[in-house]
Amino acid sequence: MNPVALAPDIYRISANIGSRDLFEGIWPIPNGVSLNSYLVKGRDKTALIDLVKDWEGAADTVSRQLKTLGIGIQEIDYLILNHMEPDHTGWLQQMKQQNPRMQILCTKKAVPLVEAFYGITDSVRAVAGGEQLDLGGKQLQFFDAPNIHWPETMVTYEASTGILFSCDAFGSFGQVHEAVFDDQLSELEHKFFEEETLRYYANIVSSFSRFVERAIDSLSSLNISMIAPSHGVIWRKNPGKIVADYQRLASYMQGPAEAEVTVVWSSMYGNTEAMVDAVTSGVEAAGVPVHIHRVPQDHVSFVLASAWRSSGIIAGMPTYEYKMFPPMYAVLDVLERSRVMNRRAFRFGSYGWSGGAQKQFDEFTASMKWKCQDPVEFQGAPSKEDRDRAFSQARTLAEEILAWKESVKS
Repeated sequence: MNPVALAPDIYRISANIGSRDLFEGIWPIPNGVSLNSYLVKGRDKTALIDLVKDWEGAADTVSRQLKTLGIGIQEIDYLILNHMEPDHTGWLQQMKQQNPRMQILCTKKAVPLVEAFYGITDSVRAVAGGEQLDLGGKQLQFFDAPNIHWPETMVTYEASTGILFSCDAFGSFGQVHEAVFDDQLSELEHKFFEEETLRYYANIVSSFSRFVERAIDSLSSLNISMIAPSHGVIWRKNPGKIVADYQRLASYMQGPAEAEVTVVWSSMYGNTEAMVDAVTSGVEAAGVPVHIHRVPQDHVSFVLASAWRSSGIIAGMPTYEYKMFPPMYAVLDVLERSRVMNRRAFRFGSYGWSGGAQKQFDEFTASMKWKCQDPVEFQGAPSKEDRDRAFSQARTLAEEILAWKESVKS
């Protein structure tokens, strides 16, 4: 990979990570992810904004790209740390050893984290929201963006070009290759990054949606010509597009989301599975798109992305030793942590000698403020009456979602 010019003396320095590892140790990245840093060269000083983890050779890739621009590690005057998560800071200790004089600038809350993660206390300075740094012809300004998605996060704005270096805000999964900017993407590539943005948001940012809305509002007075995130493509033609996408995704937390239904199910011996067709047919009969996931076969990362965009959730699971089937318990736990709030829902499932799954399901749904229909539970295998009831319940739920969306429009 080569450095890419965003504006005179401003460059993207990036490395692509493959699909071998899990992002944050949790989320699969079948299409990889990019780690983006940014070099800003003023007449007097040079700053590097955000860093990388030495992950699949990313540190060497960054070093080579800096050398291509005639910049050695020792020549960087400032390292701006917008966010302390190790995918943006993991190479910090080694870099500081190569350049002891380099000043590290971050928020006040990040200062103790620099010491805790990397044992560095020298030349670490907290910057306040609104504070400016003059590099000579290039003026960096810092704005707090707490909880996007750690409490110490900030963003950096270059005033002369209007470029916002947004770190994890406005990012996405997916490797970035020749098409670095939004206006270079084909229609197919745009669709690809829309899906990768959805899953990135749902997996990484969703529980902080209120803070996303606050940050967008607080930055609205800036004249932003380009958005340069730490993961994903750079938005130079239409930066408002990714801002609007994040506003829409943030709004899904409280609902309604899209007029869609996610059916997530698990089955021990096929009895709960025997109801899936009836449920999905009921949703489709109302003309509502349906996303179907089986767990544990489907990773919860993809279930969460579907659930985040869906106004309705139908959960199918058997009772297992008086409680929810464990793979489904794990899914509901993630949805609760991610604050998938205010959905329309119901549960179906089989039981053997005793029920019990519904009690745990009710506890989860109460916490997330889901409006639930009566469950469709049955002992052993489902009867035709059970399947007809599940079809009817699913269709009613889908119709309620359409009416809910329509009421919000009006």
